[in-house]
Amino acid sequence: MGFSNIDLTIVVVYMVLSAGAGAWIGRNQKNTTDYFLGGRQIPWVAVMFSIVATETSVLTFIGIPAIAYQGNMTFLQLAFGYVVGRILVALYFIPAYYSGEMNTAYHFLGIRFGQKMRNVASITFMGTRVLADGVRLFATAIPLALIIKGSSVLTGFTDGQYYAVSILLIGVLTIIYTYVGGIRSVIWMDVVQMTVYIGGAILAGFLILNKLPNGFATVAEWAADDNKLQWFYAGSDLVWADFIKQPFTFFTALFAGAIFSLASHGTDQITVQRVLTCKDKSSSQKAIIASGFAVFLQFFLFLVLGTLLYAHYSGMSYQELGLTRADGIFPKYIVEDMPSGISGLIVAALFAAAMSTLSSSLSSLSSAAILDIYVPLAGKGKSDAHLLKISRLVTLGWGVVLIGAALAFIGLEGTVVEVALGIASYTYGGLLGSFLLGMISKKASQKDAIIGFFSALVVMAFVIGAVQIAWPLYTVVGSLTTILVGFGSSFMHQALQKQNSEV
Repeated sequence: MGFSNIDLTIVVVYMVLSAGAGAWIGRNQKNTTDYFLGGRQIPWVAVMFSIVATETSVLTFIGIPAIAYQGNMTFLQLAFGYVVGRILVALYFIPAYYSGEMNTAYHFLGIRFGQKMRNVASITFMGTRVLADGVRLFATAIPLALIIKGSSVLTGFTDGQYYAVSILLIGVLTIIYTYVGGIRSVIWMDVVQMTVYIGGAILAGFLILNKLPNGFATVAEWAADDNKLQWFYAGSDLVWADFIKQPFTFFTALFAGAIFSLASHGTDQITVQRVLTCKDKSSSQKAIIASGFAVFLQFFLFLVLGTLLYAHYSGMSYQELGLTRADGIFPKYIVEDMPSGISGLIVAALFAAAMSTLSSSLSSLSSAAILDIYVPLAGKGKSDAHLLKISRLVTLGWGVVLIGAALAFIGLEGTVVEVALGIASYTYGGLLGSFLLGMISKKASQKDAIIGFFSALVVMAFVIGAVQIAWPLYTVVGSLTTILVGFGSSFMHQALQKQNSEV
């Protein structure tokens, strides 16, 4: 069928309206509390939708079906761990955030250890977020590049140039409404856009089933031949060296997935910023726990969709389908096989959801830069109008940086979902370990926390480069290193102090 001019018009209008609506929703910002925390008056259900849309929109939409298409449904095991991790966040981290008037995830570290540790954690978050969300923005450009390449709008470009044009278009529109509307516009647009793109995925599934000769019986036949519906895998057939490299064995997925979620939703500003927009601790806890179950259902939906696509394309590899990467399989179906008009709506929903993910990143990066770094060091005594102006300029600057990062990832190998999660996992361990050290040790000092944190980064560089373990285990190794080194450093400092006092 192809992607018609009607579809292209729908996509353009939807994206422009999303940017305009987002800016309108977040108008009349008066101070940084409004701009970064929505006045702490956002309903928990909206926050829950926003958390889910932010963490999984683009990656889920094109990355998860690709994982199922190439393998099976064992990725779902991670979702069990994600639910456990978020329950722990609700029980232990959120009460800590509400014990004082905290405005970022790293404010807690500043209170517990000191401003230097807060700066270290916040700067680390910014670097990791730029890299991980650079991958996410690049992922969003994949279907748009396919559309532009298949139309007569631009011709004669290389694949890399089509990706670059797509990244710039999405990035600029996203910057507009985030610059104006802040976190309030981000969250409410997430609610709308998640509803649309989930509906689009369900509709795509029904359309695929309707075209298969025997409906789901055809899917079951293809799935049975290649074990596509397998969701549980213990990994008992693997030797230890292979077991620790496999990310989707049950123990690794459950345990490491819970630790990863504990870090991503307990220490990452992009999520913590959302839960701090709720009116109270109870509302924040409801939002974070509910998001875990919502993500589980979303993973299941998109893994099934990948299996349906496998049957639709008769098990052909992505290379045989004329694609340069597996992430293009679902976008290929949308652009080439869906009815005119419907494919435009689904692609528009994908871009809108991607814009919400990018806007969330911009808001969290700006809030960390302003509230963790600028205000404590240079912003004391500044007026609300001045801080709001600086906040918007910083948001604009981060938008340029993220676009640059996405352009740098053109030519990336591997599915985008695994690459992005792997990047985040590198520093999540050190951040989580620092939080846990502050919670469980009353004697550990700022020096101990910083030594433990940087020790974790060094260990992780060695592990990733030489040991080769599954990416969900990165956070486990990093957090344990931070805690053990932090405790060891604290013990040595106390022993030296005792020795000196006796002398």
